[in-house]
Amino acid sequence: MPSAFSTHNTNPLAQYPQAWERAGKVKLLVLDVDGVLTNGQVWIGADGKESLKAFDIQDGLGIKLLEQCGIPTAIITGRNSKMVLARCEELGIKHVHMGVENKAIALAEVIKSLGLTSADCAVMGDDWPDMQMMKQAGLRICPAQGHEAVKEFAHLVTTRNGGNSAVREVCDLILKAQNRYEELLAKARI
Repeated sequence: MPSAFSTHNTNPLAQYPQAWERAGKVKLLVLDVDGVLTNGQVWIGADGKESLKAFDIQDGLGIKLLEQCGIPTAIITGRNSKMVLARCEELGIKHVHMGVENKAIALAEVIKSLGLTSADCAVMGDDWPDMQMMKQAGLRICPAQGHEAVKEFAHLVTTRNGGNSAVREVCDLILKAQNRYEELLAKARI
């Protein structure tokens, strides 16, 4: 009798076959921050202010690789954070919306400014405040540790947690689905 561990599938595309086709059409990647680009923990200092955020370096490279292929990234988050702003500046992310209460409205603004449609977007969120924004997307993604309701709503649940290369997993998927991954990898090997 096989154990539960032997039946675990580490290929999310087997469970979410529609994700490959949808990833092939992505022209914009939209990300929440806490729980997507970070592990969701917020460190509060003695002064009562947010003091630290940790970002995954592989996520950053994935975002830069997408940009090289003409696929920009946008950040839409409910919190204001100088650390997020600094990370976005470092990565060259130009569309940054912080302190957003209605993420769907912010997404509509980004889409309009880029001359895209909602079907052109991949949106990655981990909890209820992200669902209205995700509803508009051609590809809805939730990291592995995301809330169950968001996982059920998503076209793809990553194998990795937010803040632990989940965004890189998505970037690689988009690059592979658009036949750009091997070209970029070959350049990296030179």
